[in-house]
Amino acid sequence: SRFSPMTVAAAAAAASTSSGPLSLFSPSKINLFLRITARRPDGFHDLASLFHVIDLGEKMTFEKLPEGGAGSAAKDELLCDAEGVPTDATNLAVKALDLFRSKMPAGSPAATRFFRVTLEKNVPHGAGLGGGSANAATALWAANEFAGRPASAAELAAWGGEIGSDISVFFSKGAAYCTGRGELVEDVEPPLPLGTPMLLVKPPAGLSTPSVFRALDLGSRSAADPLRLSAGLRDLGRGSRELCVNDLEPPAFSLMPELEEVKERLARERGVDASFMTGSGSTVVALGNGRERSKSLSPPSWFLEEEKYKGWFWSPARLIARAEGEWYRGPE
Repeated sequence: SRFSPMTVAAAAAAASTSSGPLSLFSPSKINLFLRITARRPDGFHDLASLFHVIDLGEKMTFEKLPEGGAGSAAKDELLCDAEGVPTDATNLAVKALDLFRSKMPAGSPAATRFFRVTLEKNVPHGAGLGGGSANAATALWAANEFAGRPASAAELAAWGGEIGSDISVFFSKGAAYCTGRGELVEDVEPPLPLGTPMLLVKPPAGLSTPSVFRALDLGSRSAADPLRLSAGLRDLGRGSRELCVNDLEPPAFSLMPELEEVKERLARERGVDASFMTGSGSTVVALGNGRERSKSLSPPSWFLEEEKYKGWFWSPARLIARAEGEWYRGPE
């Protein structure tokens, strides 16, 4: 085991006093830029991206299930208020709890502890917002809390990378420069003012990440140096069309042309510094001016009134960060 006996004992003692439910905010993320840098020999792609955690999120409540004796738990229970969300072992949050148990010392309470998880879903699926990845990260954080914090945030981030490339991002302080398949995470200072307002819009249909990558023409990529993009955002202090680039936009727009149209229309709105797709879609982000943090971005009249946008998801959002040793907090 990589844990000392003292650590195991301390974790057991801490866990014995943490018996009540634990409710946590599970955030989401945007990609301020996303460069695809190479196709790998294994068929996947290397990327370079600046991720930022945002305050659109969900509530997750964790309760310990009974241990030992007849009828004791042998698996986690996931309850969700949204249709279509898997609640079995294929769910990333359940995978994260399984993963955490596997990392704990044999014989420790944390290695055999199961949970009832209640998820109040707000982040749309297939949106490029990392809602499922955030659920997994939140589950790892919760399990670690119940166990008395035997693992550091860096260890939790490394473990999360074993089951999903975006999970590690949420163990940053809020802003992360990611390379490799996204699992190599460097914690960076937020490049834009926290509280920078944004508007998220998404059509009823999502986009499959594999289908977007299959449609990717490497020749259509931006030539921008990712480190220059990152420095440019930090120096400018706000978004711009030249800096908020996403190499997955051309393939996504070929599959869903309405995304390109709404991106261009949002870019022309007053108070919008940049509009861009996040991740592999299908969410378009309109990024407001960070110097006007008291203002929220609202949907423009054409978006609310035109028939073709009926049924689209929309939400205001802001950039957030977390304090050392704490998890993210939702909107006040």
